[in-house]
Amino acid sequence: MLKAELRKKYMQKRKALSHDEAFLLSENIFQNFIDYFTPHAGQKVHVFVPIEKFNEIDTQIFINYFLGQNIRVYVPKIVEDKLINIEIFGNTAFETNAWGISEPVSNEDSGEHNFHYVITPLLYCDRRGNRVGYGKGFYDTLFQNISSETKKIGVNYFDPDDSIDDVWENDIPLDYLVTPTEVLSFVSGLE
Repeated sequence: MLKAELRKKYMQKRKALSHDEAFLLSENIFQNFIDYFTPHAGQKVHVFVPIEKFNEIDTQIFINYFLGQNIRVYVPKIVEDKLINIEIFGNTAFETNAWGISEPVSNEDSGEHNFHYVITPLLYCDRRGNRVGYGKGFYDTLFQNISSETKKIGVNYFDPDDSIDDVWENDIPLDYLVTPTEVLSFVSGLE
């Protein structure tokens, strides 16, 4: 299927989930992530803040856990059409922007590029790690500028059943996909 078709299909599937269903699935995704990757104190994780109106994975569960375990947390913020990485703490002030997205008040880019994990928003991911996002390319740009050691991890409510027919040359695939039922690896060889 084409990205535009997949974007529409999986946006509708996501919107059909009740708040309770989405939260339960998010908890399962979180537990699968923790069990598989076992993040620990001192590591650096880049994680998106969920857009509630899009019924995204509730990554606040991840953020709260990471902060409680002394794992350094970075979140994205779009400033002048560029994604910057802001380190957050338990007392970081957030505000809701014009699109209804909660983001840090600060516009100070951390300059960090050596993350252990980048937890990536998406609408869909196929069995080769190709993803369909919202079509703005922010994460492809982020992926080009981070350490090659960083694990690029997608999180999704749904298993990868459809293939993406219009993968572009500049699309950067994920290394892993975490769903409520499994963790799929797209990296070859040993970790």
